[in-house]
Amino acid sequence: MLTRLVVTVTVLVIAAQLSAPAAHAQAAKKKFVPASVYICPNQSDTALDCYLDAVTHLYTMCRQVKSIEIIEFGYEKAHEGTNGAKSEYCIVKHKQSITPPLQAALQEASGWRESVDALRTLQQFWVDALAALNWRTGESPDDYEARVLTSYADLSQLIDSVRLGFSTPPDALPGGRTTSAKSPAPRIPSRKAKNI
Repeated sequence: MLTRLVVTVTVLVIAAQLSAPAAHAQAAKKKFVPASVYICPNQSDTALDCYLDAVTHLYTMCRQVKSIEIIEFGYEKAHEGTNGAKSEYCIVKHKQSITPPLQAALQEASGWRESVDALRTLQQFWVDALAALNWRTGESPDDYEARVLTSYADLSQLIDSVRLGFSTPPDALPGGRTTSAKSPAPRIPSRKAKNI
């Protein structure tokens, strides 16, 4: 009886060890699904469209969380102590949630180096805009609102620069390979310096 139990346990352990690599390989093959309602609510068909939708959508989500903190604690105290924890969590969470669409968009854009550079510039601007959601000492409520809302125009301009890169044929070399030379990165909107 004890021998039978040992054999059964051994078989189960071996089966678990054999299935673990298969489960790991299946998880590694899991691809980004562009139509994520939470990240890109407009049900974008491609990873690029999803990412471009997500940039504005996720900025809005964190801006709204910051607005709730401002309503709850006032401009001056919205970031003191743990008062700003919700918006800080929102920023951390969405920096993580935007990574799969960004990586998939970069993959789709790999043939258009200008678009790849524009995507990277857009991502950096988005990260900077999220960091700038905090109220600045001495800033009036109207100045704060104008500053955080101006980021939408800047995001729109950067999104347009990504789309403009796709209006040209892919960068191609003989043999169908794409170029890897860097082109100048798209310019960050001039308002960035005073807004962020």
